[in-house]
This record gives sequence, structure tokens and C-alpha cells, in this order.
Amino acid sequence: MRAYSLDLREKIVESVKKGVPKSETARRFGVDRATLKRYCKLLDERGTLEPRKAPGKASKLDEGMMRLLEEDLQQRPWATHSQRAEFLFALCGVRVSEATVCRAVGRLCRSRKKDPKGRPNGTSS
Repeated sequence: MRAYSLDLREKIVESVKKGVPKSETARRFGVDRATLKRYCKLLDERGTLEPRKAPGKASKLDEGMMRLLEEDLQQRPWATHSQRAEFLFALCGVRVSEATVCRAVGRLCRSRKKDPKGRPNGTSS
């Protein structure tokens, strides 16, 4: 489920601060009472109602490695994901899986599919 918008969070907390009972505020905005309490606590502790970053591991591929991968895609469109993983290991010393390379290629909005003439996408001639 996605986080509630910042303006909705602010309206909820503002309503509580005006003295409207928490149960009524929760019912009015269609949120759980626990959510309402959490927003009030967040504002007191952090001073902001901005949603936190979603948890998860950071990508092994930083901006520099993504640029290298993009250049490699242009220079060697025929290369496989395993060849690209070996290329990145040779240049950067970071071992990545084929799946990681595949996801990175997807993030670059590149496809391994070929155009109707049989050439890989992104190539000309």
C-alpha cells in the first residue's frame, strides 16, 4: 500500500491539534486511529510528516557504474548479461549477478528485443 499524501497527513494532524477527538478525526479522514497517533508522534519527534524511504538494500550499481553500463550497451549491443557482469567486475571490481544487470538495463529503459529488421533496439545501420 502506498503512503498517504503529505497534505492529507497535515490535515489529520491539524485536526487533532485543533482539539477534535482522535476517534472522530480518524473516522472523518478514513484512517485508523493508530495511523493518526503515529502521525502526531512523527511530527513531535522528527518535525516533519514526510514519509520515510522504503526499506531495502541499496543497489550495488552506483551512478558511475550505470554510466559504464549505458556506454557498454551502446558499444556492444550484442553482449549478454553475463558478459556485462564480467565487464563491470573487470572495470569496477564489484561482482554483480546477471539479474542485477538485467534490472539495471531495464532501469535504463533499454530492451534486449530486436526491431523488425533483426537489429537490437538502440542501434542504427
